[in-house]
Amino acid sequence: MKWFTGMTLAASLMVVPAVANAQSAPVASGAGNSSYLNALELAAEKAAKVENDFNRASAERAKALERERAFAYRRLNFMRAVTEAAAGAESQEAAIAAATAAMRTKLGWSGDSEAPEIEYRRATVLSRLVPVARQVCASVAPAGDAPAPDVAGAMANFEAWYRETYPQPFWALFEQYMPDTPRTDF
Repeated sequence: MKWFTGMTLAASLMVVPAVANAQSAPVASGAGNSSYLNALELAAEKAAKVENDFNRASAERAKALERERAFAYRRLNFMRAVTEAAAGAESQEAAIAAATAAMRTKLGWSGDSEAPEIEYRRATVLSRLVPVARQVCASVAPAGDAPAPDVAGAMANFEAWYRETYPQPFWALFEQYMPDTPRTDF
C-alpha cells in the first residue's frame, strides 16, 4: 500500500478505506498485479484441498477405529459368554456342548432356520468354532501335562477362515438391525 504524504489526517482516513476496499475486491483480468492474486488464490485452493484430504482421512481413520473397538468388545463379550458356559460343565464333552450352545445364543441362532442354505451356513460356522470351544474348555479345566491352551490363536484362525469364506468379518454378524418395538402401557 502506498503511503500518502502531505495529507491531512481527515483526508488520509478517507483514502485508507477506499484503498482497502480496492484490495479486497476481485481484480479484473489483465490487471497489473493479477499474477500475485492468482498465486494467492492457488495457495488458498491448495490449503483447502489439503484440509479436505486431512478431514476425509481423519473421518475414515475414526470410522476404522470405531469398528475395531466395536469388534474388540464383541469378541470379549462373545468369548466371555462361551467361557462362562464351559466353566460350569462336568466333562469336556458337556463343556464343548455348553460352549457351542452359548455361541448359538450369542449369534441369535437359537432356533432352526426355515431356509436350508442358512441352516447349512450356520452349521458350517459352528463346526469351525468347535476348535475354539475346545481351547476354551482346556483353558477353564487345564490338564496337568497338556500344552497350554491357545484360545486367542484358535479364535484368530477361525476369524481368518471366516473372512476368506465370507465377504465380511465374523463380528459383522452382530450388526443385525433390531427394529424398535412400541411400548404400551396398560
